[in-house]
Amino acid sequence: MNSTVLPSESRLAPPWTPPLDAQALHQLLEKVQQWEPFDADALLHNVGEVLDDVAPPADELEELAGRLGRHLAQLIHINSGTSADESDEQANRLVRRARALHTVELPGQYWQAVGTLRRTAWMVNELAERLISLGYLKAVTA
Repeated sequence: MNSTVLPSESRLAPPWTPPLDAQALHQLLEKVQQWEPFDADALLHNVGEVLDDVAPPADELEELAGRLGRHLAQLIHINSGTSADESDEQANRLVRRARALHTVELPGQYWQAVGTLRRTAWMVNELAERLISLGYLKAVTA
């Protein structure tokens, strides 16, 4: 015989309350909407474009700086989420250099700007390789 047993009022669960208020949920939604997934192919393409034997055209420098800056920021955040810089001295050194480089403005003179972009591209590449070697990113093959 099947019977339904109803819990007594003394054993009812407390009413559910949401973990975040409306403002916190709105802030979380904004962050999710701004999130860009890690794109290893784009990273390799952008690094290759800057480190190519032929320097990029002057009218593309700002755009390349923005893309490399976003890659660098993503790698720094990935590293921070894994605490790799706390457990690995090389990752710690790379993250410190990456943070310093991430704040550098692109110079107005063409060859100085190219030099800054190339330093940034090398840093993106080195930090990505270190995170791959530590197992925090999957290896990418071209």
